Amino acid sequence: MYDIVIVGAGTAGLSAAIYALRAGRKVLLLEQLSYGGQIINTPEVENYPGIKKISGFEFATGLYEQAKDLGAVVEYGKVVSLENDIPAGDEIAAAEGISPDAVIKVVHTTKKAYPCKAVIIATGAKNRPLGLPDEERLTGAGVSYCATCDGAFYRKKPVAVNGGGNTAIEDALFLSNYCSKVTLIHRRDTFRADAAEVEKLKSRDNIELVLNSTITSIIGEDRVKQLEVTDKNTGEKRLIDVDGLFIAIGQIPDNSAFSPLVEIDAAGYVVAGEDCKTNVAGIFVAGDCRTKTVRQLTTAASDGAIAAQDPAKTETPFTIDSGVPPAGVRMCRLSPSSTPSARMLKLLSMLR
Repeated sequence: MYDIVIVGAGTAGLSAAIYALRAGRKVLLLEQLSYGGQIINTPEVENYPGIKKISGFEFATGLYEQAKDLGAVVEYGKVVSLENDIPAGDEIAAAEGISPDAVIKVVHTTKKAYPCKAVIIATGAKNRPLGLPDEERLTGAGVSYCATCDGAFYRKKPVAVNGGGNTAIEDALFLSNYCSKVTLIHRRDTFRADAAEVEKLKSRDNIELVLNSTITSIIGEDRVKQLEVTDKNTGEKRLIDVDGLFIAIGQIPDNSAFSPLVEIDAAGYVVAGEDCKTNVAGIFVAGDCRTKTVRQLTTAASDGAIAAQDPAKTETPFTIDSGVPPAGVRMCRLSPSSTPSARMLKLLSMLR
């Protein structure tokens, strides 16, 4: 049985594994596709403190190798459900030296079940794509989903932003500080963003608004060169010359396997604060899959470290009646005259 099962081997999950392993815990990482998460597709990372420049693949591989060197077990499979407070049963009880009635958690994939004491959900979130034919091919070659990550690469160049919420507005304002021109393309004539942010947007001389319009084609061989934009009202098409397209139409978390148990908000994110604790004891969440306002590499790594703290401190449970404590725990002999409260106090004092 594992001390901690971490679902997801991106930046948050791998960071959690590193902290838990350094605390001496037995850790399993479950990953559906490949380690690293979204960052693995980013050609260059220049906003991670202490690292001047690194590819996303190198960054993710460094985290992965560090976790593996510390003893992390990594298995691949899609998690389909999570059970909480399940009796351990005779087999696990015998192997772990605990009571068969001790409650554990069980993480189920399509192939196997993994009993454990704690779970950290670190499934991340996928950027919502436009769904255009060349979008995936040109991702990293002009198409981006993160202005703060990639904006500096487009200094003094024309770019476009697609979206109408706060993220799109903030991206356009951010990029206007670097880029020669920012074209903000939105399918409606009004924005869902905060009014104050929209007013800032309208005050920037190098931001052009293209409203009631959708991007119908991304044009370019090796890199993005142009966008075909279609007016929704007239059907008129126009070409816009850009070096970069920043898509900001939302993200898609994948937390459906946990929704019957942990609290999920309307957008699909696991509800948790900065302590990374869910509404269920022993189940934690880290990274982009939780409710938060900033989703960056640094915040994912921070979440991982925080989420690992409580389960890393949890001592191995054991049954006093068995008379067999786990390694490193001293037992005390209690006198028959001891009252139950005195027994408990004496036992707790020996476990500190």
